[in-house]
Amino acid sequence: MTVEKSLRVCKKGHKYYKSSDCPSCPTCDKENKPKIGFLSKLSSPARNALVYEGIDTLQVLSKYTEKEILKIHGIGPASLPIMRASLEEEGLSFKE
Repeated sequence: MTVEKSLRVCKKGHKYYKSSDCPSCPTCDKENKPKIGFLSKLSSPARNALVYEGIDTLQVLSKYTEKEILKIHGIGPASLPIMRASLEEEGLSFKE
């Protein structure tokens, strides 16, 4: 099965092709990627999903269980070890 990709243009004028409904521009995602912090270690979909939900610090992340985080669209199981390690570095953990 081949998925049809459509040409899109973001607000900044970047052109890109996507097959999903996800509106994020790959060029803008690269430009907006943080240089430091736990968000810089995550993939663009995971990072965008957390920021959209208002989860932009480890302190806020620690208020969620792993199950709650996995329910967020854009977060996959591969992101959990990264988040877990980042929390542990700061003496934090996911909510039980």
